[in-house]
This record gives sequence, C-alpha cells and structure tokens, in this order.
Amino acid sequence: MQYEGNGSTEATRAKPQTNTFSVSSVFSSVLCCTTNQARLTVSPSSSQFFEYDSVSLSCEEDDSSAGWTLRRNTSKQQMTQCGVQWGRYTGSSCEIRFIDPLDSGVYWCESREGPISNMVNLTVTGGSVILQSPVLPVMEGDDVTLLCKTKTTPSNLPAAFYKDGSLIRKQPTGHMTIQHVSRSDEGLYKCDISGHGESPSSWITVTGQPSTTTSPTTSALATSEDQSQVSNPLQLALTLTRHLLVFCPYFISTILMISLYREKPKDEQPLEKKRDDVTTEHYF
Repeated sequence: MQYEGNGSTEATRAKPQTNTFSVSSVFSSVLCCTTNQARLTVSPSSSQFFEYDSVSLSCEEDDSSAGWTLRRNTSKQQMTQCGVQWGRYTGSSCEIRFIDPLDSGVYWCESREGPISNMVNLTVTGGSVILQSPVLPVMEGDDVTLLCKTKTTPSNLPAAFYKDGSLIRKQPTGHMTIQHVSRSDEGLYKCDISGHGESPSSWITVTGQPSTTTSPTTSALATSEDQSQVSNPLQLALTLTRHLLVFCPYFISTILMISLYREKPKDEQPLEKKRDDVTTEHYF
C-alpha cells in the first residue's frame, strides 16, 4: 500500500472497529443470496451524501433492467421498495430527491425469483463534511482516491484522513490516493477538515484479482495423465509381446495343418469308398 501526497504520517494503523454500521446484521442475513445477475449503481458515485442532495439508483443488467425491484433497509424501514414511502421511479432509475439522514441504510436490487444484486451502504449526514469513497468494492491492485468535501466551501481545503480510527495522512488539497490497494487496505475511513468538522465513516471493500493458477486437484490429474501417457506405450508393448508368445504356436500349427491338407494327392480315395467298389465287383 502506498499513499500519494506530501503530508506526513502521524499515527499507525489501528485494528478495525466492529461497530461499522447499525444495520450490519442485514449484511449477514442477505449476503448468502447475493448473485452477479444485476448490479446496483449510484449517481453521483459516492457512499456519503449531504442532507437535501439528490441521488439516483439503478439496477443494471446485461440485457435490461426489467424485472428488478430496488429495496432498502434503514433504521425505520425494513425491506421497503422504491416508490413506496420513499423515492420514485424515473424510467429505469429510482430517484431520491432531498435525501434525509433517515434515508441512510443498505440498498439492493431484487428479482422476482429471489436473487439479489450487490448491496450498497449509503450514509446521509446533516453535517458539513463528507468523504467521497468508492461505492462498490475495488479490485486489488487498483488505485483509489478519497475526497474530503465540505458543503459550502471549495473542496480543496487541507484534510486529515483516518482509517479504523487512526490517522493515515494529512493532505493539503483535500484528497488522498491509495496506490495499488490490497486486502490490508480494507477498513473504515473518514476525514476531518479543521474548522468544518468530521465526516461520517464509510467501509471500503477490496476484492482479489481473478485467480488464473491451476488448482492442486487439476495439477494432480494433469500429472497423473502425463505419467500414464508416458507409461502406456511400454505397457502396450509388453502386453503385445505376451499375447504374441501365447498365440504364435497355435497360429503356426494351424498354418502347417492347412498346408499339409492342401498338399494331399487328389487321386487318393477314402477307404470306405474303396470297400464299396470291391463289394460291387463281387456281385457281378
């Protein structure tokens, strides 16, 4: 992990906190059903919003967004869908105008058959500082930029960035880039702008690169197959030799008998026929 910027590190990393979000139990109950059939996207792409901002959420699929329902769990509502007590559909997107802190919660897309999409944790604050961080999990090895924003002033003020409660770095321009993220960069991030306040915390998830290595089972099978391919010619030769040794005597004897039969004189008559001829001559 590398942090890009000119600030100085003032504290080491602490252990992750366990109270990351009030609806964390929802993640455990719903995660088992998650599929990749649809993807929930958020516009603007952020996990934190100021009160009264507008947010658009879409269930995106390869062919279409039909058949998916956007649902959420908040501190006040459970399993409610867009258009019922919150949000409204505009085309294939669900728009929340004048978002409220009570809209903070977990959002996901759900199909009629039951599978759900990725889940997104949105936080709405009535404060004056937010941390813009990736909404979706980031791929291991990618670069991630965090932006500390205020509601009314320009977003290039000096800011301090924290992970799991410990200071990472102070940046003079309000943004920090984590280069080549790894699993160790997963955690709860927040920022602070002096004189304006502190942002809520947001969890950043890092996923591993798709594996291209061969599994041990596959390797073992390939090795066994290679060995059998090497040993098969030798086994085949031994088997063929053994059959030839057993079969050859019978084959040679059969050939000899056929040859002797074919070389037998044609004028030689059977004994029984000769006897018949003798008997016939006797009666005459």
